[in-house]
Amino acid sequence: MDAIDRKILELVQLDAETPLAVIAERVHLSPTPCWRRIQKLRAAGVIRKQVSLCDPAKLNVGVTVFVSIRTNQHTQAWLEKFARGVKDIPEVVELYRMSGDIDYLLRVVVPDIAGYDAVYKKLIKAADLFDVSSSFAMEQMKYTTALPLNYAE
Repeated sequence: MDAIDRKILELVQLDAETPLAVIAERVHLSPTPCWRRIQKLRAAGVIRKQVSLCDPAKLNVGVTVFVSIRTNQHTQAWLEKFARGVKDIPEVVELYRMSGDIDYLLRVVVPDIAGYDAVYKKLIKAADLFDVSSSFAMEQMKYTTALPLNYAE
């Protein structure tokens, strides 16, 4: 990956609808070689897919909750059951297995506390949980889907 590839990625991460001609101009290539580079980045899996980012508030899911989960069961069967259950909860938009004191961290989007309570009830049905701790985000101070490109090789 060279500087041109990184610049292409920077542009498409900011707006995937940027016309090819504009991307090509900004990276100082003609459209055909620029298109080939984009296709190569897709084929290599660097560009996984293009999506539309929606405004959570306009979809009535403007409340973000970070849910920390601890379990006292560390078996593959428990993990598979838990992961399956969580994947079926659309309000859970991110799920991570963690190191340290917390076993799993979830990012949940809901309209309000009652919405989170409904999600909580689904979570405790998904698998036996030892401890669930929820933190409501008061203010989103930074949000981006763009990944840093200075480490790309």
